[in-house]
Amino acid sequence: MSKKIAVLFGGNSPEREISLKSGKTILNSLIKLGINAIGIDPISFPLLYLKKYGFKKIFISLHGKGGEDGTIQGILDYLNIPYTGSNLLASAITINKFLTKTIWHEYGLPVIYPHFLLNKKDFVKSNFLKIEKKILKFKLPIFIKPNCSGSSLGSTKIDHLDDLFNAIEKSFIYNDDILIEKYIKGEEYTVGILNEKILPPIRIEYPNSFYNYQAKYYLNTTQYFCPSGLNKYKERELKNIILHAWNAVKCQNWGRIDVILDENKKFQLLEINTIPGMTSHSLYPMAAKKIGLSFHDLVIKILNLT
Repeated sequence: MSKKIAVLFGGNSPEREISLKSGKTILNSLIKLGINAIGIDPISFPLLYLKKYGFKKIFISLHGKGGEDGTIQGILDYLNIPYTGSNLLASAITINKFLTKTIWHEYGLPVIYPHFLLNKKDFVKSNFLKIEKKILKFKLPIFIKPNCSGSSLGSTKIDHLDDLFNAIEKSFIYNDDILIEKYIKGEEYTVGILNEKILPPIRIEYPNSFYNYQAKYYLNTTQYFCPSGLNKYKERELKNIILHAWNAVKCQNWGRIDVILDENKKFQLLEINTIPGMTSHSLYPMAAKKIGLSFHDLVIKILNLT
């Protein structure tokens, strides 16, 4: 009998719905390939039993808190079971957008400035006018997003000062720290990494003012371009930035980095995703397909990197 593989999906983060879709697609692919794979939702299965039930390898398809923040990686390290994706340290760093940007900046990589971190307790205690004054130094429009959350949940572009308070409150629903930064207009790209190989970049066009949750998962007006349309020099520059950004935070195996090409034609790093979506419509498999990897090939390759 082949090695017993567990695919972890679901969990209790706000990104549960997307995780379930990704995980089930991965699981079905493994089963079709004749692999002894079982789907497990941590909500209904005690993870410390993974060893007891004889699982030899874990394919992590949990998104956000509990999946990409080092928590599950720590449990699996303790159990001494190999798993897909980045390790505990890289996961814990990259779930934190502010910390990731700080490291990238120290490495001389391009990130959006100015930006600052606002904590929920500080916000409650502080005079709102003081915070407003600090934010206004950026000049509108600005962008607000939860510091340790994904799928653009709780993210808002602010064009009018009247919307500021409600946007901050909304963002705090998802995280106790929020990142506030200057809004950058430009073209958005996402770039996958597979075992140190940079996949073809994908350019994203969306109908809204930013690539929000609806545009990512539900609107059929969002368009994806791969090839991206970048000329060969610009694409080479982008791939070089991506590789340095990936290595700076010590990520491993597979993941995705989002960037924006601003109006001055300069790339700005946005954030990193250590467990990308893996449905049949997700961007990571789309990029892999461009280098000749079918979904089945991709799933096997990721599994075998552990």
